[in-house]
Amino acid sequence: MDIKNTVTALSEAYGASGDESPAAELALGMLREYCPDAELKNGNVIGSFGEKRRGLPRLVLDAHIDQVGMIVSYITDEGFIKVGNLGGLDRRLLPAQPVVVHGKRDIKGVICSVPPHLSGGGSGVPAMEDIAIDTGMTRDELADLVEYGDTVTFDVKCRELAGERITGGAMDDRCGVAALLYVLELLKGKKLKYNVSVIFSAQEELGERGAKIGAFELDPDIALAVDVSFAYAIGEDEKKCGFLGKGPMIGISPSLSREISDELIDTAKSNSIPYQLEVMNGLTSTNADRYSVNRCGAKACTVSIPLRNMHTPAEVIDLRDVKQTAELIAAFIREA
Repeated sequence: MDIKNTVTALSEAYGASGDESPAAELALGMLREYCPDAELKNGNVIGSFGEKRRGLPRLVLDAHIDQVGMIVSYITDEGFIKVGNLGGLDRRLLPAQPVVVHGKRDIKGVICSVPPHLSGGGSGVPAMEDIAIDTGMTRDELADLVEYGDTVTFDVKCRELAGERITGGAMDDRCGVAALLYVLELLKGKKLKYNVSVIFSAQEELGERGAKIGAFELDPDIALAVDVSFAYAIGEDEKKCGFLGKGPMIGISPSLSREISDELIDTAKSNSIPYQLEVMNGLTSTNADRYSVNRCGAKACTVSIPLRNMHTPAEVIDLRDVKQTAELIAAFIREA
């Protein structure tokens, strides 16, 4: 499995929260190589890996398939498209960004920006109400192509940086999806002590909605949520960040299972896999929060991939972290 090509293909497929189908269909095709029964169900991609045996605990591997984006809310008389946000966009970076409006066909556009000559160079952070997209079309032309409720994503392709680092949009959490696919590649043909299910869940950016219904259906004993977390960049607090290229971040939190956290740490040590700790003082704001309180609860933990510039068109990851995340989880499952 070529991790870079997998991450790139997944990242460049669009799928804003609530409109995940193109990215989900791509991930579904990839997952069926390992889980022939994989299907799209209520927005989630769900599959069972390996032989299902009576009496074994169920372990669920989760990564979310949706990305942050925008939703069309209005079209002005002048032909500008007004939008609302889907997830926590960094509004500082929106002016002048190229975007794609996913209407009856994809339409290229750019978010309007007031020139510094007219704003005095000191414009503040725009409110979402002030954001408008210019496609060059009139209102009448757009009326045949764009409907209220259509989604908008950043128009961005992946680029290679130095070493094993790449940048692009939707690395959150398509790199997590790629990591779980690599887990299955590493476990292919192995006899496991868990019944393993995989879910690429929808609408995480809107409050872990896909994981909530997926958790109820799958009812796991153990759940590992693979997401991204903050990687250190200049000016940030090192104590609150991980570091690119230094391995997966194992979650520790009162809302997570300390037993599973400790087992992941022991697995990393015994297999010489580099790792980092991510200590949280409450909820994790990941899908793990949904699994830990589902039905009678599950032993849930997070394994996060360090990422810079979260929720922007220029997210940065190190592919070594993706690979080592998969190696850690595969070793954890093998050594159960």
